[in-house]
Amino acid sequence: MSRIDESLPFHPVRIAVLTVSDTRTPADDRSGDTLVERLTGAGHVLAGRGIVQDDRATIAARLRGWIADPGVDAILTTGGTGLTGRDVTVEAHRDVYEKEIEAFGTVFTIVSMQKIGTSAVQSRATGGVAGGTYLFALPGSPGACRDAWDEILAFQFDSRHRPCNFVEIMPRLEEHLRRK
Repeated sequence: MSRIDESLPFHPVRIAVLTVSDTRTPADDRSGDTLVERLTGAGHVLAGRGIVQDDRATIAARLRGWIADPGVDAILTTGGTGLTGRDVTVEAHRDVYEKEIEAFGTVFTIVSMQKIGTSAVQSRATGGVAGGTYLFALPGSPGACRDAWDEILAFQFDSRHRPCNFVEIMPRLEEHLRRK
């Protein structure tokens, strides 16, 4: 069973938050606010924050910019994971992934099912890795952001979480580049 080993040191992760929306502004970005409150409350560092329109190329460009920034370890996006024509965040994420973390979407669906039942099928939450940076696309509701953080990411971004966590393998995310 998973647990936090208090005898181990906590290592803060530098996390950027990107809201994808045609209508949100910094004044009413409740989902972005939720993620910032959660990650800073857990002891992590807010490495950047922004809002972009629902445009695949624009989203991918912002992701690539943060991936190239050595001060960013992870990127959380919120919004644009649904089924409508403007929902292109998942496609933008997949444009930049080197590896997809398939189980993230599955685990998020399990968590969502407990909260919203079969409506969970309408979300396409996804996760992946590129350039040694973790990327996670979350739905645009504050509740979904809370669920993703509280039930999954808070544990995986905690270096004390056992039996394993994302933090302990961060130094090895780009080892494939050293083999060339």
